[in-house]
Amino acid sequence: MKVQKAIASRWSSRMAFILASTAAAVGLGNIWKFPYITGENGGGAFVLVYLLCIAIIGVPIMMAEIVIGRRGRHSPGIAAREVAKESGRSSVWQITGWVGMATGFLVLSFYAVIAGWATAYVFESASGHFAGQSVASIGALFGDLVSSPERLSFWHAVVLMAVILVVGRGLKDGLERAVRWMLPAMVVLLLLIAIYAAMIGDFGAAVSFMFAPNFSDLTINGVLLALGHAFFSLGLASGVVIMYGAYLPRETSIVQTTLWVALADTLVALLAGFAIFPIVFGSHLTPEAGPGLIFQTLPVAFSTMPGGVFIGTAFFVMLVIAAFTSAIAMIESAVAFLQEKFEWGRWRATIIAVLILWLLGQVTIYSFTGASWTQINLAVPGKTLASWFDVIDYATGSILLPLGGLLLAIFSGWVMARSASQDELDTRPGVYRLWLTMVRWVAPLIIVIIFLQLIGVLQF
Repeated sequence: MKVQKAIASRWSSRMAFILASTAAAVGLGNIWKFPYITGENGGGAFVLVYLLCIAIIGVPIMMAEIVIGRRGRHSPGIAAREVAKESGRSSVWQITGWVGMATGFLVLSFYAVIAGWATAYVFESASGHFAGQSVASIGALFGDLVSSPERLSFWHAVVLMAVILVVGRGLKDGLERAVRWMLPAMVVLLLLIAIYAAMIGDFGAAVSFMFAPNFSDLTINGVLLALGHAFFSLGLASGVVIMYGAYLPRETSIVQTTLWVALADTLVALLAGFAIFPIVFGSHLTPEAGPGLIFQTLPVAFSTMPGGVFIGTAFFVMLVIAAFTSAIAMIESAVAFLQEKFEWGRWRATIIAVLILWLLGQVTIYSFTGASWTQINLAVPGKTLASWFDVIDYATGSILLPLGGLLLAIFSGWVMARSASQDELDTRPGVYRLWLTMVRWVAPLIIVIIFLQLIGVLQF
């Protein structure tokens, strides 16, 4: 078997890694998905479970991924293989990395399409198309967009072309340079919108909705969704964290940087709620609007509020930046793998990866437009999947991401040699023992219990 050379690229500083990892984590998951799944699953109870999943499972597994990436110094599948071999274990355990990389690529196949929606809405808002429009007319505008494969394909291609231009330039000249200004710009825009929303919307109702738990509204499917979203929002089990960990300099503290990234990601998710729900409640709209919350419900509010054209445009610019920084992170592991496997140059590997991604994106595009070949009727616990987009979304969020997390926990806690993980974490013995307990016992047990409840084996 040919042995690939270890990746030589490194982040220029600890802050570069924190910015890049936070930018990767802070994306559509926080700003598009978190608000609407919170609305669909009862508000405060869902938020509480989500925060617990971040703290108890997300943070330890994020540390585990960085450990695997930095120890292996390869793209995810190869990194897991090398760490397993170093630990005297079977190379079969490389599946841990491959599952994550494949999951991230599947997520990106629809993520880039949604990013295209946001890009289109920047121009719709800036042109004043939302001003004075009724609920029905804005709904029709959204319907016209998602029912047109030509328009969706165009905006999807715009996003992917931008991905090529950044990722093709490499780690420091591409990814690192982009996130240095994109992440601060996005956070500033989101903060300004949240302040404005608190001033003109119903801030009290938003706080009550987000932080007053009503557990009667939370189902086991909602708990699993909270777990899957904890992985989705942090970029876990998707190849991103292992890949970024492979670029991490040896002297950087994994424990400290993980805590900073998790804290920043969680704060942005909550800030997104404060930017959206005061406007929703203040405009007497419903938070249970599903995936259309941002693209149908909010534009109704933007159409009537003071300065709505400016605020709406700023909001969708912020959403595009969030989506883009995550997109360039999620494709990085595939690009690095193609470089390692076929010894291709950076530009060639990027273009090939994006072309494959574009083809997969057509499944989502034609699912939204209602093409007959994409429509199905598949019953799963708690819901019915109506299209192949629903299948990909459900498979990644509710199955593959938690399953990938389970594999990562088992790999780092039981397969990887303790001497290797101790060497990489380089922390106090008490902290290391706590981390090892979480990845060996707590995280796997919680994930398995939730899965068994979902399929009806356990009933509480």
